[in-house]
Amino acid sequence: MHELGVPQVTLATGLHLLDLLGVLAFSMSGALLAVRKRFDLFGVLVLGCVTAVGGGAIRDTLTGQTPPLFLRDETYLWVALAGAVLAFAFGERLARFERTLSVFDTLGLGLFAASGAVGALNFGLGPLGVVFAGMLSGVGGGIIRDLIANEVPEVMYRREQLYATAAAAGAAAVYLLHPYLPPFQAQLGGTLTVILLRWLSRWRWVRLPVRRLPGE
Repeated sequence: MHELGVPQVTLATGLHLLDLLGVLAFSMSGALLAVRKRFDLFGVLVLGCVTAVGGGAIRDTLTGQTPPLFLRDETYLWVALAGAVLAFAFGERLARFERTLSVFDTLGLGLFAASGAVGALNFGLGPLGVVFAGMLSGVGGGIIRDLIANEVPEVMYRREQLYATAAAAGAAAVYLLHPYLPPFQAQLGGTLTVILLRWLSRWRWVRLPVRRLPGE
C-alpha cells in the first residue's frame, strides 16, 4: 500500500508545482504590463493577480470545480502576489529585455492550456471539449489582463505569432498523449507544444493564413 501511494503523491506534487509555475509566469506577465503602463503598486498587484488566476478560474468553472481553486487554496494567490511584487521591484531591469514579457506570457499560456486540458480530461470531456477548455484556460488570463490595461486582447490580432491556436494545439497534445503517458508527462508535453509553436511562429516558420477582402 505504501509503494502504491508514492507515485500518486509525486504526481499530485508535480501537477501542483506546474500549476503554481503557471500562476507565477502569468502574474509577472500581467504585472510587467502594469509597470509599463505606469500603474501604481496596488494596480500592479491587482493586474498581476487577475492575470494569474483568470485562466485557472475559467478552467475550474468549465470543469465544474467551484469555487475556483485559487479561492480554496490561497497558495495560488500568494504566488501571484509574489510574482507581481518581483515585477514591480525589478520592472526597470526586466523592461530592458524586449522579449521578457513574451517569455512569461508564453510560459503561462502553455502551462494553463495544458492544465486546463488535464482538468477537462478528469471531468470526462471529449476531444473537442478538452481542446476548448484548455484553450480558454490558456488565453483567459491574458484577455482579462489586456482588457483591464485598455489593450486590444492579443488573441484578437496577433496573426504573426500563434496564441489561441498554440493553446488549442497544446490542449490537443495533452489529449493525444494521455492514453500513453502519466498526467504529469502529458501536461508537460502539452506545455512544450505551446512553447514550440509560439517560438516557430515568432520566426514566421508557422503562420495561419489570412483572408483579405477585395480592395484591402
